[in-house]
Amino acid sequence: MTVRVMLVSPAMNAALREARFEGDAPLDRSGRERARAAAGLVPETGLALSGPSERCRETAAALGLPARTEPALSGWDMARWAGRGLDEVAAAEPAAVAAWLGDPSAAPHGGESLHGLIGRIGGWLDALDGADGTVLAVAEAAVVRAAVVHGLGLPAQAFWRLDVAPLTLTELSGRSGRWNVALGRPPAGPPAGDTW
Repeated sequence: MTVRVMLVSPAMNAALREARFEGDAPLDRSGRERARAAAGLVPETGLALSGPSERCRETAAALGLPARTEPALSGWDMARWAGRGLDEVAAAEPAAVAAWLGDPSAAPHGGESLHGLIGRIGGWLDALDGADGTVLAVAEAAVVRAAVVHGLGLPAQAFWRLDVAPLTLTELSGRSGRWNVALGRPPAGPPAGDTW
């Protein structure tokens, strides 16, 4: 059975503006306003989920979604790098950052490797096989990118070449082993004939 999985990246916050590794930070004023403005554009869904971060939960609420928190949609675990700026970490630990960027199995921060993230999100996605209808989830950009890499069977390094802007919709449709992807539709206006 085919399932439609719509992943909405959360609205802007200070950590994203400052290129900090995802920490559990709230939306900023602009992010909240943009999410509220997009509330009427959210597609109908049978199941609404949210990643557990404050940013995801606040975005879901601002969009008017009765979202259940889904632990499997946790953002990328950056362990001791969480909340720190990329420039700060790169200056203090250049070899560790190079290893992290170059080796999908590396986790010099003590958290989750890129392979681990893709495997975790791929497991969640494939477990939806046989789900009835449509799932809409507000999930961190890294989660969306990992879902696309897994869904299309791309090499892990492709993760670094995917961009997911705040408050965009990425849609996967299909089932375990056979996913199609529609990337990053903005809520500013739906494509012809669509509801988003």
